[in-house]
Amino acid sequence: MNLSKRMFALFIAAAMLFAAGCAATSTRESTGEYIDDATITSKVKTAIFQDASLKVAEINVETYKSVVQLSGFVRDRADIARASSVARSVRGVASVKNDIRLK
Repeated sequence: MNLSKRMFALFIAAAMLFAAGCAATSTRESTGEYIDDATITSKVKTAIFQDASLKVAEINVETYKSVVQLSGFVRDRADIARASSVARSVRGVASVKNDIRLK
């Protein structure tokens, strides 16, 4: 009986440590947020690639806590605005930080 109580207490302690390890902090995403951000990044990259005017552009996409950051190079200013517009249209994007530069 005493051994089972110790095993149960050990199990509870391990479960609490596991849950704390998956929690978000102000500087680190939780596991769920990381997966959500990876999905948003994939969707934004796909949307940009499917846009005929942006298909050949060199645009990088990163996402952190649903904020998308665009960087890279395009041929004209209209492409910069178009990339932001395409990224904002993706479901789940909270905001877009556009660091795209002209070639």
